[in-house]
Amino acid sequence: MRSFTACLGLVCLFAVAPVSAQVIEYETVDVVADHFDSGGERSLFLTFRDAPQAPSVAIPEGPAYGPFRVLGDDRAALVDVTDARSPAQFAAMLRDHPRITSIEMVDCPGTEDDLANLRLGRMIRERGIATHVPAGGSVRSGGVELFLAGAHRYADAGAEFAVHSWMDDTGLEPDDYAASAPENRRYIDYYRQMGMSPVEAEAFYAMTNSVPFSSARWFGASEMGLWVRLEAAGT
Repeated sequence: MRSFTACLGLVCLFAVAPVSAQVIEYETVDVVADHFDSGGERSLFLTFRDAPQAPSVAIPEGPAYGPFRVLGDDRAALVDVTDARSPAQFAAMLRDHPRITSIEMVDCPGTEDDLANLRLGRMIRERGIATHVPAGGSVRSGGVELFLAGAHRYADAGAEFAVHSWMDDTGLEPDDYAASAPENRRYIDYYRQMGMSPVEAEAFYAMTNSVPFSSARWFGASEMGLWVRLEAAGT
């Protein structure tokens, strides 16, 4: 099974992004990104030099379902990497706590199983659950797909996102495959399922691949709001 690691880059935002009159500038840093020969790894773990500002949100306590923590009757938090077990753990959490309507994305490095991660994102969307990145929260690599899955998306000032290109177990990256190859289409199809138009999905995916596997681009809530609709608290 191919191994993937992804994040975001910048391509022709003024031509194809949702808010065409604005230009985004990003900070690029070299990072240590995990790359495995099996599974579908897309994780970006922080070191002291990676992020403009390391996550400053305390990891919440509560009943644990894999990387999820139950915060109350209607809220859960995502605090760790997802893997092949995460869809079943998410389903178990909703079985035991069926009134959960939002997920706080506190520290989300990515995933150890990319296909399971995309399946988890679809489950979040199907249940109509909102995603929220608090100030100081960090959503990276495969975690970005889960943020996009929110039926409603919230990102506070001070939230951080990071993305980079994936690399498979043969050392190939997205540009080494045809645009129509399954390795590329799975992401574009997912973004469309999350509400992007065909043009937006293509542009967003191209942006994620504008930096190589060994680097990352970091950006905040305002830039994310140029790509997808972010809702204000209380709406």
